[in-house]
Amino acid sequence: MEYRKMGKTGLQLSTLSFGSWVTFHKQINDSIADELMGIAYDAGVNFFDNAEVYAAGESEKMMGRVLSNKKWDRTSIVLSSKAYFGWRGKANKPNQTGLSRKHLTEACHEALKRLETDYLDLYYCHRPDKTTPIEEVVQTMNTLIQQGKILYWGTSEWSGVEIMEAHRVAAAQHLIGPSVEQPQYNLFERAKMENEYLEIFKNVGMGTTIWSPLAAGLLTGKYNDGIPEGSRFQLEGFEWLRDRWLMQDRIKKVQLLGAMAKALKVSTASLSIAWCIKNPNVSTAILGATNKAQLVDNLTAIDTAALLTAEMMEQIENIVETKPKLPEW
Repeated sequence: MEYRKMGKTGLQLSTLSFGSWVTFHKQINDSIADELMGIAYDAGVNFFDNAEVYAAGESEKMMGRVLSNKKWDRTSIVLSSKAYFGWRGKANKPNQTGLSRKHLTEACHEALKRLETDYLDLYYCHRPDKTTPIEEVVQTMNTLIQQGKILYWGTSEWSGVEIMEAHRVAAAQHLIGPSVEQPQYNLFERAKMENEYLEIFKNVGMGTTIWSPLAAGLLTGKYNDGIPEGSRFQLEGFEWLRDRWLMQDRIKKVQLLGAMAKALKVSTASLSIAWCIKNPNVSTAILGATNKAQLVDNLTAIDTAALLTAEMMEQIENIVETKPKLPEW
């Protein structure tokens, strides 16, 4: 495993990490979660990602049970949660969602209880909250750090303007600003990482913990001939994933990537993840495997990345044709 500094912080994250979105509680049980987290940890993965909204809090509970059973040295792992959506779904009442001081504080306490830990290494504002003053958000996260309940705070799917506004407020009030963003990033979703955030990487040094490096599984090639039984595109409530990603032109591109991967004697999934971590602004790519074979294969992306020469990266670019157009200065 390789490790990268999270932006300008001193925190080191494994270049590949393990997340629970969609899979925990919905697709896998405690036994499989225990096996997969063990495989990841033994391979050098040190970052495990979660959120209050994942499986309505059950994902955090499952991860908490696994961690309690593993009895790993707590200082050897980086553990995260996120707050914004709440965990009660349609039953959420006022103040049980968003980024108010009340919800962020209470959600943090709930996450600590579900994950069975004394502190979170990373705590994210899962989405921007247009109804809460950014000053309140920054002050609350700073307070949670001072209380020792979280060590670093970050954002997820915030715009570049919103992130820089948080840094402006933090600097003006001598508080700790966000040090990490969790955006979606893969061969089909590139605008934020390769365009919008460029000035932030240069001026602030933000870390990134990217999600969906395989575009919800599309970049594994498993949908090339239809939707397999039991895949996440068949899960109730995730129809939007299927509609968004299963477009014929993208399937064709994945097939071409598959041919390239075959020539390299690696899987399409390994190639696609490797492409993501070739970006030096990626601190870690979060994996979301549902079985041992998937995870073991995904972890080979470290070795596959070493095979990707500049010429091969250009070849991938010519296949997908998704590079964002940068503004002309």
